Amino acid sequence: MPLTKIECDRAACPPERAHVRLTDEKGMYLEITKAGGKYWRMKFRHTGKEKRLALGVYPDVSLAQARKARDQAREALAKGDDPAQLKREAKLTRAINDANTFEAVARQWHAHWKGPKSPRHADYVLRRLEADVFPTLGGRPLASVTAPALLAMAKTVEARGAIDIAKRSLQTCGQIMRYAVAHGLIERNPAADVKPSDALKPHKKTNYARLDAKEMPDLLRKIEAYQGTPHTRLAMKLLALTFVRTGELIAAHWEEFDVEARQWRIPAERMKMRTPHIVPLSPQAVEVLQVLRTTSNGRALLFPGERDHQKPMSNNTILKALERMGFKGRMTGHGFRGMASTILHELGHGHHLIELQLAHQERNQVSAAYNHATYLADRAAMMAAWADHLDKLRKGADVLSFTQRAA
Repeated sequence: MPLTKIECDRAACPPERAHVRLTDEKGMYLEITKAGGKYWRMKFRHTGKEKRLALGVYPDVSLAQARKARDQAREALAKGDDPAQLKREAKLTRAINDANTFEAVARQWHAHWKGPKSPRHADYVLRRLEADVFPTLGGRPLASVTAPALLAMAKTVEARGAIDIAKRSLQTCGQIMRYAVAHGLIERNPAADVKPSDALKPHKKTNYARLDAKEMPDLLRKIEAYQGTPHTRLAMKLLALTFVRTGELIAAHWEEFDVEARQWRIPAERMKMRTPHIVPLSPQAVEVLQVLRTTSNGRALLFPGERDHQKPMSNNTILKALERMGFKGRMTGHGFRGMASTILHELGHGHHLIELQLAHQERNQVSAAYNHATYLADRAAMMAAWADHLDKLRKGADVLSFTQRAA
């Protein structure tokens, strides 16, 4: 006779027995141990061998649930499958999925990917994953992350107005999924089915704000008369003289400078193009460095933060200084690069020299070394002429009657 719930509840193992079995039907029974445990089992034959299948522990698995599991096992047997083997495979799959959550694999990818990247950029990418992607997808098994799930994550980021971050998040997820495919964790990349341009709002690209070239004299005079901290004033002067990117300036270390050779060698990990960059130093730039050195107090950074001297000053420091000088919305730290490019072209300097000095060209190690060796003297002459030109602008000298240089 089939078991009843009452029989299951009351059943107990006699003291003289190690265990006792209460038979239900169709091969299922309830095994009761001396310790009081009650376990659902199913006896079956597959390929001529008698086997047993665990169906759960009573009462966590009720009589009805155990019978349902038994019936599913019998259906597998009818198809020629071994239900015990199917259960082991399912358990293994769950274990793999638990270990291969999206977040776990994403962190594996990040540890692999960050090798040649700058620490600052690598840290930014990880923080964006932690803030925007992991809360939505992090706990999901990697194999369950679908194209709609990726799109839903990106739409959530887009909804707060961060269109560019939403696009970058999708692109990063695509890299993670490609890593997973390459390592055999999934068979295909669902991110390949979602193109940011098809799924997200278009983002209008805007150029960095910068003044017209004719406003450079006023800017230089206001920098010279700036009443804020001396470090900020000197940072703006050095930015004008070298027109490097703001991030490259504020994270500069003293060890990168060779004052005697008049060179600033920025390491590859701090450059956007991931190749080393040489900035020839004009006498005026060397003078700024000498003033900075007198107040460095042995610190590694040229422009340390006010609170934490182990970290560089904020990216916004120069921007806020420009705002206080009356250039809010009209000039940024990056704007010095555009102004330098415009004026240097007007002064007749070669386009290839200007582009090299701006580090715009994506170069491999061989071509980078060639360009440094071939054009370094020409670039040094251009940077010296640029510093002299800025002095003339600041002093109000006649700078319109310059002699055009050969390109």
